[in-house]
Amino acid sequence: MSFKFTEENLARIEESKKKYPTSLAAIMDTIYIAQEQNKYISQEVMEEIANVLQVKPVDVLGVVHFYTMYYTKPMGKYHIQVCTNVSCMLRGAYEIWEQVKNKLGIDNMGVTQDGKFSLEEVECMGACGYAPMIAINEDYYENLTKEKVNQILDSLK
Repeated sequence: MSFKFTEENLARIEESKKKYPTSLAAIMDTIYIAQEQNKYISQEVMEEIANVLQVKPVDVLGVVHFYTMYYTKPMGKYHIQVCTNVSCMLRGAYEIWEQVKNKLGIDNMGVTQDGKFSLEEVECMGACGYAPMIAINEDYYENLTKEKVNQILDSLK
């Protein structure tokens, strides 16, 4: 299955490239746009990104595999990331991690059978002053308790 950017997304990529001195510098923006369109970054998507930016495929591969915000397989409609780094861990992140795992019935990088939720344990999301925290897609939820997590998850069903 081949992947092609929509005309709208090609225009967004061209705008992004104008912000940087080289096409390679626009790689993160382009991968993000590709993920929005395809929902994850497959081998075909990486090849098209390299083609559009005129960079080496290995440059795309390296960025996709380095950053946790890019997914190489389909994720749920609501992708839940639970931070378990030091600040979050000290304030109960593993209790929240276990609660989310048990409530959804999935483990790290798992997706619920209906495709609605996916779960990922992450190292640090940079919100240490508001620990513990989770991210659901682009939204951060901070200063969490187990009760707040239940309310958040129930609101998404």
